[in-house]
Amino acid sequence: MDPFEDYFYLGKVIRLHGYNGMVSVYFDTDDPREYEELKLIYLKINKAPVPFFIKSLSLLNNKAIIQLEDVTTPDEAEKLVQKEIYLPASELPELTGNKFYYHEIKGFKVFDEQFGEIGSIKQVLEYPNQALMQVIHKNQEVLIPVSNDIIKQVDRNKKEIHIRAPEGLINIYLE
Repeated sequence: MDPFEDYFYLGKVIRLHGYNGMVSVYFDTDDPREYEELKLIYLKINKAPVPFFIKSLSLLNNKAIIQLEDVTTPDEAEKLVQKEIYLPASELPELTGNKFYYHEIKGFKVFDEQFGEIGSIKQVLEYPNQALMQVIHKNQEVLIPVSNDIIKQVDRNKKEIHIRAPEGLINIYLE
C-alpha cells in the first residue's frame, strides 16, 4: 500500500534560509495564500510521511520561508532540503464548478457532445505543458487535454465530465 495514498503533493524544501534552521520551500499550487495558516506539514522521509509542526511561515509568491518546531540549526535543516512536502487530502480546499483536483476525477465518466459516452477516467497524466485525462473506451486509451476550452461541465454528484472535444480528436485513438 502507498503510504501517500491519502495525501497530496504540496511542494518541496528547496534550500536553507539563514542560520537558525529556517528553510525556503516551493509551493506547487495556483494560490499559495490558501496555505498561509498551515500549522503542520508532512515531509517524505524514507518513503513515509513524517509530520513537522510549523512555528512560523511567511509567503513570497510561490515560495515561503518556514521555521519548523524542533529544527533550530543549519545542520538539522540541511537534512530537509529537497524533501517533498505533503498534506492530507482532507485538507484540500474544496473546489466547485469546472475546477477539480486530478485525483478527484478518477473513475468519472466522460461524455463528448458529438461522440456521447467515451468511457471512465483511469488517471490524469501530468506533462510539463499539458495535463491529459486518460479515458478508457472499450479497452482503448483516449487522451483528452485538461482545458477550459474542452471541459464544459463537471458534475460531481453524477461523477461525470462533459466535454466538447476538438474535431477528430477521439477518432484518432479509436481508428
